This record gives sequence, C-alpha cells and structure tokens, in this order.
Amino acid sequence: MRSWYWFLLGIVFGFWLSWPGIFIPKNWKCFNEILIKSAEDKISFRAALAVSPNYLFKSKKNNKASKIRIVSDACFR
Repeated sequence: MRSWYWFLLGIVFGFWLSWPGIFIPKNWKCFNEILIKSAEDKISFRAALAVSPNYLFKSKKNNKASKIRIVSDACFR
C-alpha cells in the first residue's frame, strides 16, 4: 500500500513539474475548449502557437499522446 502511495504521489508531482497550471480550473476549461474546437476542425490561436515546427514537419508520426501533449502545453503552462 505504501508503494502505491509513493507511485501516485510521484505521478502527481511529475505532472505538476511538467505543467504547473494543471491544478487550476480555468486551465481545464481552456483544455476542454481546444478539444471541442479540434473536433469541429477549428483550432484556437493559442493552440496553434504551441505547436512546434518539428511537430508540423513530422506530422505523419503523430499519435494521440503527442496531440494531448501539445494541447496541455498550450493550456497548462
């Protein structure tokens, strides 16, 4: 049981280090809005600026995890 506690604490701390704004509700609204707009093929300006040129050049290898990382970087940093 103690190992699960440290494991979960490490995950939460790792997310917080990567995206300091992950625990702010306003940022989650931003995250949800970008997901909804991307489903409608409308992308926000904030998300477009978060995309790195390397991501655009290698667009054939993009998977779901990399797309979530891009949106998270746009909203949680």
